[in-house]
Amino acid sequence: MKDFNIENRRFVIGGVAITIVTLYIIRLFTLQIVSDDYKKNADSNAFLKKIEFPSRGVIFDRTGKLMVYDQPAYDIMVVMNEESGRLDTSDFCQTLGITKEYFIQRMNDIKDRSKNPGYSRYTQQLFMSQIPAKDFSIFQEKMFRFPGFYVQKRSIRQYTYPYAAHILGDIGEVSESNIEEDDYYQPGDYIGKLGIEKYYEKQLRGEKGIQILLRDAHGRIQGHYQHGKFDTKPVPGKDLTLSIDVQLQALGERLLEGKIGSIVAIEPSTGEVLALVSSPTYDPRLLVGHNRGKVHKALARNVWKPLLNRAIMGQYPPGSTFKTTQGLTFLSEGVVNSHTLFPCNHGFRYKGLHVGCHGHASPVNLNFAIETSCNGYFCWGLYYMMANRKKYPSVQVAMDTWRDYMVSMGMGYKLGIDLPGEKRGLIPNSAYYDKAYHGSWNGLTIISIAIGQGEVNMTPLQIANLGATIANRGFFYVPHVVRKVQDEPLDTMYTRRHYTKATPNAYAQIVNGMRSSVLGGTCKYLGHLDFPVCGKTGTAQNRGQDHSIFMGFAPMNNPKIAIAVYVENGGFGADFAVPMAACLFEQYMKGKLSPSMEKEALMLQKRRIGYGKANR
Repeated sequence: MKDFNIENRRFVIGGVAITIVTLYIIRLFTLQIVSDDYKKNADSNAFLKKIEFPSRGVIFDRTGKLMVYDQPAYDIMVVMNEESGRLDTSDFCQTLGITKEYFIQRMNDIKDRSKNPGYSRYTQQLFMSQIPAKDFSIFQEKMFRFPGFYVQKRSIRQYTYPYAAHILGDIGEVSESNIEEDDYYQPGDYIGKLGIEKYYEKQLRGEKGIQILLRDAHGRIQGHYQHGKFDTKPVPGKDLTLSIDVQLQALGERLLEGKIGSIVAIEPSTGEVLALVSSPTYDPRLLVGHNRGKVHKALARNVWKPLLNRAIMGQYPPGSTFKTTQGLTFLSEGVVNSHTLFPCNHGFRYKGLHVGCHGHASPVNLNFAIETSCNGYFCWGLYYMMANRKKYPSVQVAMDTWRDYMVSMGMGYKLGIDLPGEKRGLIPNSAYYDKAYHGSWNGLTIISIAIGQGEVNMTPLQIANLGATIANRGFFYVPHVVRKVQDEPLDTMYTRRHYTKATPNAYAQIVNGMRSSVLGGTCKYLGHLDFPVCGKTGTAQNRGQDHSIFMGFAPMNNPKIAIAVYVENGGFGADFAVPMAACLFEQYMKGKLSPSMEKEALMLQKRRIGYGKANR
């Protein structure tokens, strides 16, 4: 008698087995015949993914002079699984000019996942980077002797001139944080570290390409996988045209040799930065190749801080250049008019408070106050503004009104220049003084801000932008050092006008006062130039020798250039800043220096200022 339960169970088990086998066959067919996924994800030993690095964008100055470009260089890569136990270490080290100790240390570092998180013994790892072409040729001839080692073509940055280091910046190896923030990068890649190399990194770097190569069981390259079907070509980085005039930049760096300070020149009609000098500086060509880390460390330890971009990071009292902003505010708010006279008996004196001033005629109007840089006039103006209860219900309201004028002129906040690290300076408001003086203060308490001292701080960039704003009679463009990005429009933040709160009539009067300063006042050294210059000197008080400052523009009408010069411990504005500005004005307006001006530039270049430890 048949047992139908056993018979049925046999059919069920057989059916299940057939179903499983059928599913496996279908899956294998799909993977190996229909789909490329199996081929793409096969054992890494069969494939070599070779990255092709794009050429980085080149950089020109505003006149088309080449400033930064790429030169061929090579990285030496290693696949640990292929190298292990097969390398003649002595021959390898001799060929590359390295010690055996270095070789051992480098191989250990590659395998150390704390230093190289992406390590895999089956994939290429960076052994040495940026080998110049002349050194690489020796290695290339003998490369067949070094199993597991490969060459990857790269490029190395070259800087044509020894100038503009703080603008251009440099490139260096990526950090772990760079890799975490952007999956474009892998260990051993390079990234912009400073200057526009950093700010415009995504435009300059381009896009990587990749080649997928087939290898046989011995690791030998057999050709491109599927005839290069899955290869991608690198896309070169975009070229940049700077607004910088390299000749003007070079002159500025010459003039500031042996001094601490900054020079900034701006084209008022566009906001384009024509020169941006920070001193001390360094040669950007030093931060290239194997020695970059060593040189950078030495610069970072230098007590004079040559890596600091003082043009955008230095925060200084603007001194008497700031009086122009006070005149603009007082005129626009109706605190004074062109006929208002204030006494100045060697300074401002009221209720036992005295702010000194040099000797000149008294009383003075606004034009004469700008021409002679009178402290008394602007102290009286601020005092009357802060004390005016008919217009301002409290000193706090008056103070915040004053502060709003300063902010509208581009002070107290970052301007937004296309360079990393810009500082904001300081423009105080009522809350600042309420906290400092517990709500008990008045115009006399803060009188020093009227002459650019006290709590007021500005960067040289902001002082130059003030000059550009006055030149434009009331508006400015955000200063920028890149004039054009290849195949991209300029960011609209650099093409929009920013209008201030001051009135057109106020600007007309300040311009006249700055012209009077050149014709017969503190800037009269500029009067011999054969184009009309408007200027304002500054002498900012300091613990040691005062700082020498100038701010101005030329020509008076239809201005082409605005300049700020700031020399730490340079004394009066006329001592260093004004003659430096004269050289810069002539260089830009005429395209070269006259023989007499070249003699002046050489004399300024050779002059040195003795800085003590307190000034470092």
